[in-house]
Amino acid sequence: MSIPNLTLNNGVEIPSLGFGVFQTPPAETEAAVTTALETGYRHIDTAAAYLNERGVGDAIKRSGVDRSDIFIETKIWINDFGYDATVHAFDKAAGKLGVEQIDLLILHQALPGEFDLTIAAYKALETLLAEGKVRAIGVSNFMPDHLDRLLEATSVVPAINQIEVHPYFRQSELLEVNEKHGILSQAWAPIGGITFYRDGKHGSTLEDPVIKEIGAAHGKSPAQAMLRWHLQQGRQVIPKSVTPSRIAENFDVFDFELTADQLAAIDALDTGVRGGPEPEAVTREKFGLDIPEA
Repeated sequence: MSIPNLTLNNGVEIPSLGFGVFQTPPAETEAAVTTALETGYRHIDTAAAYLNERGVGDAIKRSGVDRSDIFIETKIWINDFGYDATVHAFDKAAGKLGVEQIDLLILHQALPGEFDLTIAAYKALETLLAEGKVRAIGVSNFMPDHLDRLLEATSVVPAINQIEVHPYFRQSELLEVNEKHGILSQAWAPIGGITFYRDGKHGSTLEDPVIKEIGAAHGKSPAQAMLRWHLQQGRQVIPKSVTPSRIAENFDVFDFELTADQLAAIDALDTGVRGGPEPEAVTREKFGLDIPEA
């Protein structure tokens, strides 16, 4: 089965469903990506800060799948922000991935307290794009004001803003801002993956009775129902797993459709509570990580 594509604002196509490797240990990454490629995934999302780009590259190299059929996305970490540092960060990432061209290269955080470095890093991405070393560029965890500041100082509108979106944290305003600018919203943690405090109790999106009932109505799991929710609302999604059965389950989401009422019911679960770091609070002092050369 082939995955439907979405078209980015520069005409480049990206699979609507990808495979993420956030928090996947380097030693397990190659096997997980190999399973994903065998399952049919053709978009792999990694990052310098995950320290597993080499495992992604090794899996792709050994997969037997033509390089042109695989969409590779990775991210520049805040320690490598700045024009020259970001250009070099591309070289580090491409070397680990074993490729000459990266399909999508994005800034991992906004680093609002040192936004001059963020602007310089993005201008380096613009240069890499112009030189054909990357096919598309974008950002991650950028809030509306971050996007406004970026767009005022640069010339290429990001193709993607990868953000935390799931039924308990929808970020409706940010989704609307992305759409207004022609930026595709890419959901990380699309099925939650974090324990949330809801209605006075700890809980998981996977155990939410509304989501379970919607999934069951289609003979699908809660995870499949949530992925379908994203896809029908036009978001690109990158679920992650190292379990072969779950990798296959997350791929099997193109043979059913949620009703308008079911989509609205999932929308109504939004708590407004973020699970990941607050983008405004990300600093090099708190979140700094030196990215190795190899």
